[in-house]
Amino acid sequence: MKSKTSITLSEDVLLDVERCAGGESRSAFIERVLREYFRRRARDLINAEDLERLNREAERLNIEAEDVLDHQSWPDE
Repeated sequence: MKSKTSITLSEDVLLDVERCAGGESRSAFIERVLREYFRRRARDLINAEDLERLNREAERLNIEAEDVLDHQSWPDE
């Protein structure tokens, strides 16, 4: 379902919208750009949460990795 709304844009922004939209209507262009923005923002939030989890566990994971490397046998050089 679509809802009609009214927004106020600076003239330079409106000119950019018209230039970038090409043959697409301004409404369709703005909706597409906003959907892309919301998808990117949701992905960025997930990535930030993942990074935070990794950073919280980094020290423990590094200790485990060092332990594994210490127990590997390396050929004589």
